[in-house]
Amino acid sequence: MNRTTTAEATWRPPASALRAAAQSSSGRIAAAALTISLLLAGCTARQDAATPRPLATDRSATEETATVPAAPAPGSAIPVRPATPLSPTPKNPAPRFLTVDGTAINMSIVEVGVSPDGAMEIPESFNEAGWYRFGPAPGAAAGAAVVAAHVDTTSDSAPFSQLKSLEPGTFVTVRREGAAPLTFRVTGVELMAKDAFDGASIFRRDGPHQLKLVTCGGRWLDEQQDYGDNVIVTAVPA
Repeated sequence: MNRTTTAEATWRPPASALRAAAQSSSGRIAAAALTISLLLAGCTARQDAATPRPLATDRSATEETATVPAAPAPGSAIPVRPATPLSPTPKNPAPRFLTVDGTAINMSIVEVGVSPDGAMEIPESFNEAGWYRFGPAPGAAAGAAVVAAHVDTTSDSAPFSQLKSLEPGTFVTVRREGAAPLTFRVTGVELMAKDAFDGASIFRRDGPHQLKLVTCGGRWLDEQQDYGDNVIVTAVPA
């Protein structure tokens, strides 16, 4: 069952357990986006990692096929015109930097996609956040823009570990490439059990526009070498 809270268990796993988690790909945040099934990768970063993994291509989520008019039936009065590709839909500027008032969250944002195993990629550097580039961007007309990052390293907490403590009304600023920055206002912090993860609500592409900040949280589960929950911050345009 999902539960909503602004705090998580204060117990921290031993360094050896965190190190094992950092080297494991078992940590996952399950999610669904359109016709593909996504996972958010484990939220524990390698301390010495600085380069994101190669991006995968989600063709079902990014490609558009030009509509070609059907040929008229013999004797039809419908005029025939040459088929032309559809005009590309203008894209919203990509997010490049994220700050959260009253916290140490002051991070660059890189674009991420889907790994070969169906996981949403997360930058392995603990001081970078990843924006899911196949979904809405911050500032889109509709849908949820998803930004995810690690919660800790093998020896220390990462900036996104502070998500669990954000209060409603906290301002989040997203700087964008070649466009004015955007300000969002936190409306809630949810601790969602990974075995009941509602990916459809996180990766949605319609409905009111929101910003979703995601990381791991809750108790550390030794038998699974993973955290038991996800911390999900929801923010709306201010």
